[in-house]
Amino acid sequence: MAEVKDQRHPQYSKDRQILNELLIQTAPSNRDRAELARLIVRYKDFVGARDIQADLVKALSAWQFTEETLFTKTRAIHAIGKVYTSQDEDQDDWS
Repeated sequence: MAEVKDQRHPQYSKDRQILNELLIQTAPSNRDRAELARLIVRYKDFVGARDIQADLVKALSAWQFTEETLFTKTRAIHAIGKVYTSQDEDQDDWS
């Protein structure tokens, strides 16, 4: 069986900066929660970016969320209004 080589995500640098900011938040905003959920979706099952994947788990734990509770919270946030401002609309990619 061939060994699977880790890949580098094309959004890695930008996502690393966002995640570094999230990791220092002690009282996350709705936008912070939405960003964390977005990054979890992006890096779930991604082959590579192990440091980001580990830090996503750290942020969840620090904020006392599970994936399920975070996703429930962010669905409610998105249901009541936009989390991202109009200047960010072009930046809202989940891939």
